Amino acid sequence: VAKDLGLQLPEIRDRGIRIVSEGRTPYFALHGKTGHLVTAERIDREQLCESVQQCVLRCELIVAGEM
Repeated sequence: VAKDLGLQLPEIRDRGIRIVSEGRTPYFALHGKTGHLVTAERIDREQLCESVQQCVLRCELIVAGEM
């Protein structure tokens, strides 16, 4: 994420970047030392998408300040 946005790692912490997922469960997070998008907890496909062939989890990245 840091690389895609053209930010250095300290800027990620300073800008208050956060990940917002659909629903109440935060499935994704930013790794503080690498700036990579990682899973925040175990994702159970059968539980989330039991009757759907293609399972999609959407999230948004919110960056404070101007880009």
